[in-house]
Amino acid sequence: MLLVSDLRLLMTPPQQTLTKPLEPALQYDPNPSDSPTSATLESGVGLQYSATAKDNNPAELVRAGKPFSIYTRREKWFVVGMAALAGLYSPLASSVYFPAIPAMAIAFGKSIELINLTVTMYMVFQGISPMLWGGLADRFGRRPVYLTCLLLFLLSSIGLALVPTNAYWLLMVLRCFQAAGAASMIALGAGVISDIATPAERGGFMGLFSLGPMIGPCIGPIIGGLLSGGLGWRSMFWFQAIATGLMLVFMGLTFPETLRAIVDDGSRPPQRWNRTPIPILGRKVPKVIPDSGSMVPVTPRKGANPLRIFRIFTQPDVLLVLISTGIVYSLFYSVTTTTSPLFLSAYPYLTQSTVGLCFIPYGFGGALGSVVIGRVLDYDWRKMEERVISGASNQVEGEENKAEKGVHTATHYHDSQKEKSATAKLEKQDLPIEHTRLKRAPILFALLISASIGYGWSVQQKAHIAVPLVLQFIVGFVSMSIITINQTILVDMYPSQGSSITASNNFVRCLLGAGTISIQDPLINAINPGWTYVLFCSICLLTVPLFIIEWRYGPTWRRRRMLTDKPQ
Repeated sequence: MLLVSDLRLLMTPPQQTLTKPLEPALQYDPNPSDSPTSATLESGVGLQYSATAKDNNPAELVRAGKPFSIYTRREKWFVVGMAALAGLYSPLASSVYFPAIPAMAIAFGKSIELINLTVTMYMVFQGISPMLWGGLADRFGRRPVYLTCLLLFLLSSIGLALVPTNAYWLLMVLRCFQAAGAASMIALGAGVISDIATPAERGGFMGLFSLGPMIGPCIGPIIGGLLSGGLGWRSMFWFQAIATGLMLVFMGLTFPETLRAIVDDGSRPPQRWNRTPIPILGRKVPKVIPDSGSMVPVTPRKGANPLRIFRIFTQPDVLLVLISTGIVYSLFYSVTTTTSPLFLSAYPYLTQSTVGLCFIPYGFGGALGSVVIGRVLDYDWRKMEERVISGASNQVEGEENKAEKGVHTATHYHDSQKEKSATAKLEKQDLPIEHTRLKRAPILFALLISASIGYGWSVQQKAHIAVPLVLQFIVGFVSMSIITINQTILVDMYPSQGSSITASNNFVRCLLGAGTISIQDPLINAINPGWTYVLFCSICLLTVPLFIIEWRYGPTWRRRRMLTDKPQ
């Protein structure tokens, strides 16, 4: 992080008292011809900053030396694209199951309620399992945990395709294992983004990454309906097994290790067993191979206890975001799971196959929302950086005016540098992260509540089918925008623990989602869809004070945590 005071130092004209750099990572470059032409506030390992002498303009501040990541912009998109594709499997395995529930109830000789219990257990393990895998990925690396999760998902899918119909208990167990393998890849993907992307890029990458989890609810019911209707319910599990096997081979051959504790910016080779057989990424940058005298084996951090992830829940600013995300996700998932029964009841001309098409507007709206809000988040971050630089420029001009009047500030800079260097190690912690990320939340919440209530009443009143479909599109767009905003700010809070913080987010939202599913059918039967969604939106409205508290006190809590936390 480059503090305002550090900007003043960098933009001071070279004087006798400032010929020696005050900190190895910060130095003045009097030769503007050798400097790049773009400005940034991003920090990283071993970065050096230089400034041109031209007018002491803070816009001339540039990053020189070691980049945040060796991967090009295109290579980053490729890596995030692979992570998004892997993140597709969890919602796909959940939603592809819905059209086959009646057929499976007949095959196993169980009630639909008991088959629905496997859906609830799937969501419970969706929330619990990433708490384990996320902590392991932040210590042992992304790549080995990715491959382990894919293998677990592959084996459980094969088991589900072969499960005997007189073993309902085995169906339940295998669905839990399937959830444990699939859901964890969402947390892993967020960790990968925190490894390779700066905060200025993170919003756009989060938007792309969210496409995977959003496409699943859109295409899952269509695939499930076609497969179970034409080839039987076992075919949908064979489909998942084949798709997972292909992904396992592809990622095993090409997906690189990205954990910064192991590979730094990507230039340090990981352990031999953790390298890609076909290294197609980062080939233009030579790998940094230390000599034998300086080589230190990379080992997991001491005390690698996955249960330490639960300490995240003790942080008030994080907990507020987790709760609000969980409530919004519960509303989002409620609309997903009630679409088939509500539409079949309100519009009798729909069939089991055609009702799957009704998920397309919802999924498309969510996918579009995640992409659009990702671009908006990047734009907001750039504008915030420009304001910070502009403010620093004004302060520097004031200091220079004082210096011209005989007030020498160089000694003051030097005396206070020790205190500044300790604070400077906090990555971006003095920047208004909460204000920048949450500025769009109020209008999004207003749209979400209005569209959700309208959806419930339109289905209950059997309005033209286009009405609930359009409202579903709006709900999908807005809810995924809010979820993407919250996911991005969580990774901003814990940039070195992207997988762990995302696992915590997944834990809260899946448990709240499972609770919502367990009560929504009795509520709809008792008070009808319209009043049910009025109740759900009233609960969602309670998250607005949480955002206000986060906006007001979040920066203080975050800075206090970063000052008191010890490196792990």
